[in-house]
Amino acid sequence: MKADKRVLIAGAAILLAMPSASAAQSLRGSLGGAEDAGAGNFRRDRNISVRQRPHPGYEAVGLRTGAFMIWPKVTATAERNDNIFATATNKQDDTIFHIVPEVSAQSTWSRHALNAYARAMVHRFADFSSEDTEDYSVGANGRIDVLRTTQINAGADWSRLTEPRTTATSEGQARPVQYELTSAYLSGAREFNRLRLSSRLDARHFTYLSRVGNTPQDDRDRTVTSLSGRADYAVSPDTALFVQVTGNKRAYRLNNPPAAAFPNFVNRDSDGVEVLAGANFEVSALVRGEVGLGYLSQSFDNPAFDDVNGFGARGQLEWFPTQLVTLTLNGSRTVEDAGIVGSSSYLSSNVGGQVDYELMRNVILTGRAGWGEDDYKGIDRNDKRTTAGVSATYLMNRSVGVTLSYDYFKQKSNGADGGNDFKVNRIGATLTLQY
Repeated sequence: MKADKRVLIAGAAILLAMPSASAAQSLRGSLGGAEDAGAGNFRRDRNISVRQRPHPGYEAVGLRTGAFMIWPKVTATAERNDNIFATATNKQDDTIFHIVPEVSAQSTWSRHALNAYARAMVHRFADFSSEDTEDYSVGANGRIDVLRTTQINAGADWSRLTEPRTTATSEGQARPVQYELTSAYLSGAREFNRLRLSSRLDARHFTYLSRVGNTPQDDRDRTVTSLSGRADYAVSPDTALFVQVTGNKRAYRLNNPPAAAFPNFVNRDSDGVEVLAGANFEVSALVRGEVGLGYLSQSFDNPAFDDVNGFGARGQLEWFPTQLVTLTLNGSRTVEDAGIVGSSSYLSSNVGGQVDYELMRNVILTGRAGWGEDDYKGIDRNDKRTTAGVSATYLMNRSVGVTLSYDYFKQKSNGADGGNDFKVNRIGATLTLQY
């Protein structure tokens, strides 16, 4: 029996053995998307970041309907992009308009919770109408509070999305690449004084859409399932040590595609495992975070592809030098699916930081920077990315807000199979209307 299959079975046993379940992680999603912050020894809510802090007099009112609050919102952005196709030569600039109407609903029950949302994203280019797209997302999630220390969480959503032109899989395509993503999860946790046991099951299905002028994308259709089991032990009220094991299975729909349509297709089905150990903590009023380090491995059914294994990491740190400033640092090293012919996958390493400063109660300034590297397997390609940006948000009142932003993106691609070297500068102004 392969190691990843043993991991999946062990994770399932943890989930079924617990009297109930909840979020698998203690810090909101730094290692997988927690829906709660735990209780007692595992709560990490002593500090409130600039983005989380309430802003009295500048928050949406919402509409009350029975036991639910309804939050309608629409954002309109005008953006100037100096390299819309992310190319090294023959750069094209354009003005882009983004309209995003959305509505969300949130329960107001004293126990349990239910949330839902619907969103549309309309993108229109002033000069290059072939880049116009419409994206959609709908979803819901909920929590059942069985006991104070025991919850069950579940959620599902469907989206039609567009890959940015800065992604490797968009290179050389006549039109933006679009796909549908259906996802669902079930998670749970149970606390026993100093011990917290948790597990989470995720399933995602990708379906790529055919567009006139583009290379067929059907060979990228796949289903990705993962199951994690985790144990946290509180060595103090504000520090816990953990071990987390996650197994995944990636199954592609086209294992034997027509040679005429996909002459270079090879089976990329794989099984993987990630083992992390680390700490979750909140030190006084200064630092909150979670850091996990360990080992990752991905094994491919096709013998032509070598297994990918090595160092794995995920983490997030929040520093609160004052109540008006929040510095957030995050990083990860994971194995990702590659949509490039001849490549099985790539090792993705990313680090980034963001500073939020509450200049005034209704004015928030933000600066961000990041670095990433994608090391492709099966082909000779290595991409390095540098990103940076600044923004300023002015909340005029409860219903109106304005944001000005600038973003920079740079890619350097090396190797015989390397892609484009390019830079992209974007300036935007966003108007937010909410009730």
